[in-house]
Amino acid sequence: MYTGKMIFSQLMSYLSMHEFRKCVNRYQGNYKVQTFSCLSQYLTMVFAQLTYRERLRDIEACVMSTIYCRIKAE
Repeated sequence: MYTGKMIFSQLMSYLSMHEFRKCVNRYQGNYKVQTFSCLSQYLTMVFAQLTYRERLRDIEACVMSTIYCRIKAE
């Protein structure tokens, strides 16, 4: 079984968290956010783009299945 970083995490390592947080703070992106932060939304949308998801139901099913697989593998 592969034990290295997943492709998604390798791609996200190029994202400068400092620059991302600076943009979120500049435009008050997390104003009145309760649970789903700008970072979470960004990561979900990138994941949806990479996996060619078109509908919210597709995105939810795909994200939940990867979470389930990760939990089951541990």
